[in-house]
Amino acid sequence: MQIFMGADHRGFSVKNQLAEWLISEGYQVTDLGNTLLDPVDDYPDFAIPVAKQVVKTQPSLGLVICGSGVGASIAANKVVGARAGLATSPESVEHIRKNDHVNILALSADYHNLAQLKSLITVFLKTQPDFNERYSRRIDKISRYENSRS
Repeated sequence: MQIFMGADHRGFSVKNQLAEWLISEGYQVTDLGNTLLDPVDDYPDFAIPVAKQVVKTQPSLGLVICGSGVGASIAANKVVGARAGLATSPESVEHIRKNDHVNILALSADYHNLAQLKSLITVFLKTQPDFNERYSRRIDKISRYENSRS
């Protein structure tokens, strides 16, 4: 499985630790930055490239990390075809991956420790989207809206 990752200065250290862990678990990880700690960088500079690569390189998944996870999620969702979601528990990760077909997980570097983040990512990577008619119908509506605007 190909995983694209990106983080601003708030998530920089955690991203690097998570990338090492994912590689040790056998995942193919592409780090889209930041590649150096820059206290004045901005999360859209990393979340948007991650989203673009996830949409372009299917099947793949993405991880975007900032202080709260919210900003990175908002930025990633500006890319047509990206479905980024912020989750705070393993149960919420499973829900958004199954029901909302999230292909990018937004993570908070400020509100979760490394063990908690690994737990969230593990659920994200192991959960498959549910293609039940009602979930697919909802995703199709979002896709039609996105495509009507582009």
